[in-house]
Amino acid sequence: MTPNALPPWYRTLNRAQWFVFAMASLAWLFDCFDQQIFVIARGSAMKSLLAAGQDPVEFGTLATAIFVAGWALGGLIFGSLGDRYGRARMLAAAVFVYSFCTGLTAFSHNFAEFAIYRLITGLGVGGVFGLAVALVADTLSDQARPHALGWLQALSGVGNVGAGLLAIVAGNAELGRFQPGNTWRILFAIGALPALLSVVAQMRLREPVKWQTARNRSGNSVKFGSYAELLGDPRWRGRAFIGVTLCISAVIGLWGIGFFSPELIRDVIGRALREEGVPLARQPADRDIWTGIAMVVQNIGAAGGVLFFTKMAARFGRKPAFAGAFLAAMVATILTFQFLDRRSQIFWMIPIMGFCQLAPFGGFAIYLPELFPIHLRSTGVSFCYNVGRFVAAAGPFFMGRLTTWFAHGAATPEAKLMAFRNACSWMSCIFLLGLLVLPFAPETKGKPLPEDA
Repeated sequence: MTPNALPPWYRTLNRAQWFVFAMASLAWLFDCFDQQIFVIARGSAMKSLLAAGQDPVEFGTLATAIFVAGWALGGLIFGSLGDRYGRARMLAAAVFVYSFCTGLTAFSHNFAEFAIYRLITGLGVGGVFGLAVALVADTLSDQARPHALGWLQALSGVGNVGAGLLAIVAGNAELGRFQPGNTWRILFAIGALPALLSVVAQMRLREPVKWQTARNRSGNSVKFGSYAELLGDPRWRGRAFIGVTLCISAVIGLWGIGFFSPELIRDVIGRALREEGVPLARQPADRDIWTGIAMVVQNIGAAGGVLFFTKMAARFGRKPAFAGAFLAAMVATILTFQFLDRRSQIFWMIPIMGFCQLAPFGGFAIYLPELFPIHLRSTGVSFCYNVGRFVAAAGPFFMGRLTTWFAHGAATPEAKLMAFRNACSWMSCIFLLGLLVLPFAPETKGKPLPEDA
């Protein structure tokens, strides 16, 4: 190492900083684990809970919209509370809410109960990202912060992959042990356990010294966690709306399109199973297994995309990295939904789509906390990441309506599948919104966090 070279970021962390990074990463990892449990189990749950004649895809998109709306509301609530009362204690509370209600989802008897549990789960899920990011940003040095936040986002892929592996195991178990169509209940029950266990460790977290110092020094002169100040001060208002717009683009792209890839996989695999003469009773479990495989490879690709974004943002700047990520996400999504038609393509098209779609989310972990001062950091990050979800919550619903419109008059399963493909492809244009707002965004590479001084 040359005299002027800095040590790797991970060598600059002390024991306490490692603990904060680990607990924040686990909170977000298990959060994403629970999200993917919902994505994987959604289709089977709808078929089990709905009455005859009700469309599982339509109600699945409605359930997703309700979940995302709860996510948005929870982010706003917990984000403000985190700035006012502490990131660490609010993080433990948010984790408890989403894990407990994920478990309750397993006991749903009808769609109404399922929707209520997903709404409350969303409250906890929405709170975690802003709190975890603010906690790490306020604890680590300027050198370590962007790298650690990139890894925090990338490690969420471990939770996503874990959910996919669980789906594969559940699909195999359904073949010989469980009543077909009911493994979704097992998935939700298991999804609650890791996060509940992590709450115990998170109770040992201490608030960042930087936040405590700012809180004690300010007295009542600074309003911590105030949305009135966030939106009333021109310095932060413009940054907040830029962040919101960036998040809207990526969140609609992921939850309105990318996380409906299981429906595409199920159709592709279902046709392959019929052509191979697989018994009808075995087909649901086989589709679950292949859905799990697809989610595993998609999220392995996603983790790679987040880490690649981190490197590009450190080298070229946040704005160029976002521009490349949004463009790649649009192209990869369209190509996947238009041309994935064979089982073998799952192993390369799906991970490429995951790589491109999740890359901007690495940027949110790095970029959003760099936009706001310490008394508004959790609030600002949560505002950007979650207010966008109120708009994004309409994404799955709109995608379902668009699919219905394209499918008008379709008489065959192939025609209905093509309608779904076309709806997802047109929805992918939402990634262009992220490109359009970038010229107005500040570049934060190499700059300190915008504190009050």
